[in-house]
Amino acid sequence: MTHPFLDLPPLTAARFAAIEDRVARLLDTRQDVVIMQGEALLPLEGAIRGTAGPGTVALNVITGPYGQTFGDWLRDCGATVYDLAVPFHTAVTAGQIREAFAEHPEIDFVSLVHAEAATGNTNPVAEIGEVVRAHGALFYLDAVASVGAEPVLPDAWGVDLCVIGAQKAMGGPAGVSAVSVSERAWARMAANPRAPRRSYLSLLDWKERWVDGGRKALLHAPAQLEMLALEACVERIEAEGLETVMARHRSAAAATRAGAVALGGGLEPYVHDPAEAAPVATTLRAPAGVPASDLVARALASDPALPLAAGGGALAKEMIRVNHYGPDATPGTVQASLAALGAALAEQGAAVDLESARRAAETAWN
Repeated sequence: MTHPFLDLPPLTAARFAAIEDRVARLLDTRQDVVIMQGEALLPLEGAIRGTAGPGTVALNVITGPYGQTFGDWLRDCGATVYDLAVPFHTAVTAGQIREAFAEHPEIDFVSLVHAEAATGNTNPVAEIGEVVRAHGALFYLDAVASVGAEPVLPDAWGVDLCVIGAQKAMGGPAGVSAVSVSERAWARMAANPRAPRRSYLSLLDWKERWVDGGRKALLHAPAQLEMLALEACVERIEAEGLETVMARHRSAAAATRAGAVALGGGLEPYVHDPAEAAPVATTLRAPAGVPASDLVARALASDPALPLAAGGGALAKEMIRVNHYGPDATPGTVQASLAALGAALAEQGAAVDLESARRAAETAWN
């Protein structure tokens, strides 16, 4: 018995390198791009552990749960960490970054999440990058949720370590991820005695044994099916056009936000300013006295396939996420999600206007 998933020839180094090149074109970068064989937490942690140590002074921006995680990793590496936390319903500003540098001019590392799918905000990376570049600090960016939903431009923005994953807006696999690495970041790793070596977390292993070797021999057997899925994912984006894919996500976010406001019933956008709302996912604040997790459970009872979720941890009481990314960035998914939330609110006795929500979402989609 043969199976198309199992009876495949081994993935060659040349094909692996070709997939990396396509990812680099997606990011419009000339930096080295390494596709690591694991979910995005692998390069996210590997990049920090490779470049941070006891001499590092880091500014860690917290606009959601991932920023908190990065601060933990940095401290575990022995770095001195200054956290810049802003309310999860907003974004950090370039001015706040500039003020942090003025207060702590010794900062030489900045960690930032571009879009926090968990909280629904997005940060102005281009403006922040100008400030970081002027100060000369190394710039580390988590663009896992934003890539495919909004521009991600490591070279133009001065990002030294840009981590992406395919499982959200790109509509691809979760089991492989990528990081673009600047020459400055490679030099920082090479000078860091604590940088992981001979380790699954090691970016330097990829640099020395893969990149410097002309990408002729892989470090280990690649995740074959995940790599082929990533290749197919990038091909689909190339065929549709990256600008078109991003436009779908912008429209999905605008339609969800407008529909939720028109729906009523006490539902309102969690991120106050539309300009600070991420196109990858829209977060909504549940009505007072109605736990968000209960509302989501009721909505999913009608259609478990809808991309709805309650916020994580303490946010489960107040936040609803509409994960309109990848194949779910469509008018039909947005309309179905709003209808299910409206029906769930009506069951709770709230006054909702489903027709107004439908029209508002339809009008906002462009």
